[in-house]
Amino acid sequence: MKLAVIGANGQLGTDLREVLSGEHEVIGLNHSDIEITNIDRIRNVLSSTKPDIVLNTAAYHIVPEAEKFPDKAFHINGTGTLNLARVCQDMAIRLVHYSTDYVFDGKKQKPYTEDDCPNPLNVYANTKLSGEYFALNYSDRSYVVRVSGIYGKVPCRAKGGNFITTMIKLAKEKPEVRVVNDEILTPTPTLHIAKNTAALIRTDAFGLYHMSCEGECSWYEFAGVIWETLQLETPLYPASVKDFPLVVKRPFYSVLENKKLNKLGINQMPDWKNALKEFLDTEV
Repeated sequence: MKLAVIGANGQLGTDLREVLSGEHEVIGLNHSDIEITNIDRIRNVLSSTKPDIVLNTAAYHIVPEAEKFPDKAFHINGTGTLNLARVCQDMAIRLVHYSTDYVFDGKKQKPYTEDDCPNPLNVYANTKLSGEYFALNYSDRSYVVRVSGIYGKVPCRAKGGNFITTMIKLAKEKPEVRVVNDEILTPTPTLHIAKNTAALIRTDAFGLYHMSCEGECSWYEFAGVIWETLQLETPLYPASVKDFPLVVKRPFYSVLENKKLNKLGINQMPDWKNALKEFLDTEV
């Protein structure tokens, strides 16, 4: 099959392109190639490239900035996804759209399944949830994939890095590092998301999926494995979210359960700690 990866040079897009090219013909599309807020541009690009599947990783995901520029965030995360869904529907192209654990409010305090009702707390999460609905309701052949705490070998262009690169930088520059221990998630490498996406698109089981590593941890526990594996000597201490100014409302528990992947028998996601150690051993 021919696949088009939108956001091909990004953190997730890079691994999708590399993993999927082993099995498919992959076209990488970046912002200079396609503008998802322009439906005519989408139609022209997809008409000329003729992919069987479009994988959309493009997003406005700087959470504090989305609060300041909600129209811009919705234009990309909401309307942009609607445009893609409409064109993919018209051209009988399958669509894979990536979303976020932030669509939940964290009050459940147990892993969220695809059956749980979202309640996004901030602008970014609201716009991503609208994108989910647009993808699922305007494209009959769409997969919406929620991910959590992602990191990869290519730094996030918009954020200038990821949690791992930030921790290593702080360990070099600061006399001590403090990381919150009361915000719980499941860190997940983009490589494993790409590998499980490859399994998902071999099926015609369209719909909503959670795709994160197994288990859960606090950001402090996440940092602790980085310290231990890389043998960093800078003191690392736990902190509370209350110790930092809360710029944006966030869920303090956003662990995802891969219920539907398990039901399909294609859940390949490893334990978060094993995945992190593997990444640190090979990429850092």
